[in-house]
Amino acid sequence: MANRVADGNLRRKLRRAERRKKIEAGALISPLLLIMLIFYFIPIGMMLYRSIDNSRNREILPQTAVALEKTTVTKDGLPPEEVFSALAADIGVAYKKRTLATVGRRLNFDKVGFYSLMLKTGRKLKKIKAPPYKEVFLDLDPKWGDPSYWTVLRRGLENTTYIYLLAALDLRYDDNNRIVGVPEEQAIYVPIIIRTVYISVSVTLLCLLIGYPLAYFMATSNARIRNLLMIGLLLVFWTSLLVRTLSWILVLQNKGVVNSFLMSIGLISEPLELVFNRIGLYIAMTHVLLPFMVLPLYSVMAGIPSYYVRAARSLGATPITAFFKVYTPMTRPGIGAGCLMVFIQALGYYITPALVGGPKDQMLSYFVAFFVNERVNWSMASALGVALLVLTGSLFLIFGRRVNIANMKLG
Repeated sequence: MANRVADGNLRRKLRRAERRKKIEAGALISPLLLIMLIFYFIPIGMMLYRSIDNSRNREILPQTAVALEKTTVTKDGLPPEEVFSALAADIGVAYKKRTLATVGRRLNFDKVGFYSLMLKTGRKLKKIKAPPYKEVFLDLDPKWGDPSYWTVLRRGLENTTYIYLLAALDLRYDDNNRIVGVPEEQAIYVPIIIRTVYISVSVTLLCLLIGYPLAYFMATSNARIRNLLMIGLLLVFWTSLLVRTLSWILVLQNKGVVNSFLMSIGLISEPLELVFNRIGLYIAMTHVLLPFMVLPLYSVMAGIPSYYVRAARSLGATPITAFFKVYTPMTRPGIGAGCLMVFIQALGYYITPALVGGPKDQMLSYFVAFFVNERVNWSMASALGVALLVLTGSLFLIFGRRVNIANMKLG
């Protein structure tokens, strides 16, 4: 009996000790979780919601939104008189508050011509105060008699909308409210997404081709050379990204260091176009992202014992065979980690392509900044950001499963 009581007390003490450890561990990581929630998850959630948020139009045209929800179209494809009356009242208020242009810009994104239609109607409608407003609207502009404009208005007054997400994939709604693709000559964003992936893959391969032998040389060198190379590699992190990018413009321009040297030795007779094109973009991005390839590779290579290759050589393998059949497979975790880090960062690059690349070299992040700074269209910027987020997350899941990063050993 005494043994059972002692065992029960011991179990309770162990449970209390384990519970206390869990509470202490939770208290230690709670500040980090709070920081991630405030500065990471909440902004991403706001971006996701902003890409479909359409509540602003309902705030400006509230009576019209309610009237359209309660009524159906007539035989001519137009709404009844009460909808026109509600729209006249809302436009009158919005025109005085100078918020009508906001609705016009939003609807014009869905159907070109709505912006001018709303402002024209607002200017002329303030002089008319007597119903029936249906005839008044049809006299003001024949577009109000086009059912497709009312389809767009009905869609534009819903709480949420998918037009921005569809536009980010070169899709749109037709006049029958069906999702269709835009004409091939008007496709913009899918080619940009393809270009972004292509440039990112190219930069990743360049970093791998340069970074692998560099990491191998660092791993097999003596401590002094290895430290010097590591310092040179880390200098990239100690210099501002903007400064590094502008430095490449000075080096690669027509009268820069590279062209001046090549012309001085007689290798070329006129300057090469090395900047504001795809060549300069590859050079600058490879230089910026190379450390993210070298460091994971070096950390794996430093932990590989040298006697594996010597054992293969002793069994008759040539140096090349021993390197590619024995050494290289053991560096796959480093290759996968480095490629993944470089590729994901390259997908979202903005400053380097914007400064060094040409008009046909801009990546998806450039257009996100364009809609924020130039067009002040946060919804479209958020939709492109969602496309970039989904693209990055999907590729991370695909490649992350194929690459055994968890087995990467630190030197």
